[in-house]
Amino acid sequence: MDYKSLMFIHLFTVVPAFVLGTISLLLKKGTAFHKLIGKIYMILMLFTAIVTLFMSAEVGPTLFNHFGWIHLFSLLTIYTVPTAYVAIKKGNVKVHKRKIVLLYFGAIIIAGSFTFFPGRYLHGVFFG
Repeated sequence: MDYKSLMFIHLFTVVPAFVLGTISLLLKKGTAFHKLIGKIYMILMLFTAIVTLFMSAEVGPTLFNHFGWIHLFSLLTIYTVPTAYVAIKKGNVKVHKRKIVLLYFGAIIIAGSFTFFPGRYLHGVFFG
């Protein structure tokens, strides 16, 4: 699959993940609605992280002419999603909350902000 197709798959999964993650962080925890959007959020985040591993870094230094610093957020997500899920299944709300907040701010807010840097697709869309 070509880079542009992977990029659009990534955008179509990460944008709803951003919306659901924001809603989940703002609303009351532990409700059936929170659990439902949380599961969808986790699935979207895991899927989008896997997709990004197949996308080569277009900006900055690379490892094996493919992986860039941004891929560290993919690895963070692939690790954090299952461990946050296990934590809540074990009733460890404190660990679950810490991991989910780390995931949201690390993989959505920080990594997302990098997509607006010069040379990246969204920079071109929003800033010409």
